[in-house]
Amino acid sequence: MPLTAITGAQVFDGEKTLGATTVLVDGEQIVRVGGAVPETAQIVDGSGATLLPGLIDAHVHTGKDALALALRFGVTTELEMQGTNTRNNRADISEDDTVADVRSSGFAITPPGGHPSELFPDGFRPGPPAGVEPIGPAPLMPFSTTPEEAVAFIPQLIERGSDYIKFMVDDGSVEGRPGLPMLDQATLNAGVAEAKKYGMLTVAHALTVDATRMAIEAGIDGLVHLFMDQPHTDEIIDLIKYAGVFVAPCVVLNASMMGITGSDLAGDPRVASRLDAECDTALRSSFGHYPQGNIKDVLASVKALSDAGVDLLVGTDASLPLPFLGGLAHGASVHHELQYLTQAGLTPSQALRAATATTARRFGLNDRGRIAEGLRADLLLVDGDPTITISDTLNTRAVWRRGTRLAA
Repeated sequence: MPLTAITGAQVFDGEKTLGATTVLVDGEQIVRVGGAVPETAQIVDGSGATLLPGLIDAHVHTGKDALALALRFGVTTELEMQGTNTRNNRADISEDDTVADVRSSGFAITPPGGHPSELFPDGFRPGPPAGVEPIGPAPLMPFSTTPEEAVAFIPQLIERGSDYIKFMVDDGSVEGRPGLPMLDQATLNAGVAEAKKYGMLTVAHALTVDATRMAIEAGIDGLVHLFMDQPHTDEIIDLIKYAGVFVAPCVVLNASMMGITGSDLAGDPRVASRLDAECDTALRSSFGHYPQGNIKDVLASVKALSDAGVDLLVGTDASLPLPFLGGLAHGASVHHELQYLTQAGLTPSQALRAATATTARRFGLNDRGRIAEGLRADLLLVDGDPTITISDTLNTRAVWRRGTRLAA
């Protein structure tokens, strides 16, 4: 792989804008930021463009086809929040520079019949995500109704290769299925405490304020949804802030739950050119389970969390390209989420941090998320300046994964 010098582009390093400078890539790594261009380097002219770290989606359910789609949108890493792409199953993905990299929770701790079983129509049996061939033993389904069961599953999930541990805290009220089996506080507390004994990061699915309180009481590290059942209060914002919890709001998912489709995004030629018919149909659809919700309340909660100094992460909850899981598409919805975050009142740079350096830091991905010497050369070059106009993130000029440029 030749030495590559990306020259003349403004550089956003994941935390701040450096201005126009040269980024030197040797093999899989960034070896220098700034300085002269070596005579032996292959030059990529970045004039008129901005160089960003590869984007990270902090909440997906994915497979190899979805990872390929994500990479086409400059998303170089996806964090799976329920699925099969654990350490023991992803050797082919890790070495394939035509798809995004992935980390996974494996399957989340939830009661039998609990979330997400209610999302699927009667008779629907979800198989592996598109592009995934089952490898090794069947996935571990950590169904738990007691503290003892939750505790017992933690070492099994770790042995199966989970990168972090996820807990479902959901009574079904937002999905139109109130009374859904749900983890009780004692079971949640015990599971989180056991995971922490092993040094594991813990995350929770929580769509209501009450579920959010439960997760924080249990000592959760991160929330991979933002409540949508009511406006925020100073009390809940302070609770999240002082617990040091990060939040992936997944505004695109909340919007979809409220019946707001991704049609405007799908109609953007920069998006439409990269989607197949199945993904386009899904993006133009919605979950639609919570039409009484108010997206303005969600956006106000995002701004309040940001103003309080809570770490926000870009996540989408993109999964299978099916209309009843609609409003979302791998890769594309990351850009939609960035737009929602700025609509909420974050600056474009704050939104970009949420898709790069902040997510990498909170998930311990110390080799990516920033443009700095010694890190992976996961890079996105876009025309324009997304630190001013966030939708410029869709103006893809080039994508690199581990220093390998994705074919146009």
